[in-house]
Amino acid sequence: MDNKLQKRKSGALKENSQYALAFGLIGTMLYIAGFPMFVIFFFGIFAYFLWKTFSQPSRNGTREVFEFYLSANEVLRDDERRWFGFEVQEVIVRGERILQMMNGAPPLVYFTLGALYNKIGDHKSAISHLAYVTENEKADESSYVYPSPDLRNYARILRKIEREPSEAPQTSSAVRALERARRNRGKIILENSRLQLKELEGKKEQAMLEQKAQLDKLAIVNADNAAPKSVVQNSEEFASQNGRNHSEQINTQNFENRNTQNKRMTEEPNADPFVNRKPISEVLHDIYDRKQ
Repeated sequence: MDNKLQKRKSGALKENSQYALAFGLIGTMLYIAGFPMFVIFFFGIFAYFLWKTFSQPSRNGTREVFEFYLSANEVLRDDERRWFGFEVQEVIVRGERILQMMNGAPPLVYFTLGALYNKIGDHKSAISHLAYVTENEKADESSYVYPSPDLRNYARILRKIEREPSEAPQTSSAVRALERARRNRGKIILENSRLQLKELEGKKEQAMLEQKAQLDKLAIVNADNAAPKSVVQNSEEFASQNGRNHSEQINTQNFENRNTQNKRMTEEPNADPFVNRKPISEVLHDIYDRKQ
């Protein structure tokens, strides 16, 4: 990341060489086409001034950095104010736009963005920005040896504010507060984001496991309910149940008949013992039932 943020000394020489090559090629074509030399020379000077004008660092971009510091410091300041989510998001969007537009953004911008992400609960983004600032040695200001024009202009305005804080007291106070928070609480905020992210991932994993277990149970219940049963098997079970009920009913009737006969024989001892004798068909039926 740091290689993309810092320019080499050869950058300016390379740009000038490209401009000279392009101008030489266009000038040669115009000379061959018959244009006078003074027209070609005037065209070259005019194009050079246009190129230098539009390639100068934007002062509005540098001013936006300090406005971002002011807004972010108000959000991060512990003064019991309750901020709406969209307000914090707007400040974050402004900081992300600075990182995209400014070639060589200051480390304080990264820390401020990380602290804002930590405040809204986006711990993954917070870790990305805070780890770059607190754990990367190349993110220190002393490692920015080859500044971009934007970074040079930013440093010039920052030193002016530090020398004369009365000219921009709110901006000076915001910068000092953010620098103090970066120095004293940068690593603490980073560790807090890592712990929070770990807890969130653990809860998410636990929820996924519980959901999977519930789905497995539901699948087992559905499989049991959807299992087809054989018609023949159902018929056999029904017939077997009816047979058992019929056999129990016959045995009960036979037992009651024998009890009745014994009672009569007891009450009439002189009666004919063969009066209540069973017919041969009933005896055979009883024998058949016992065998079953």
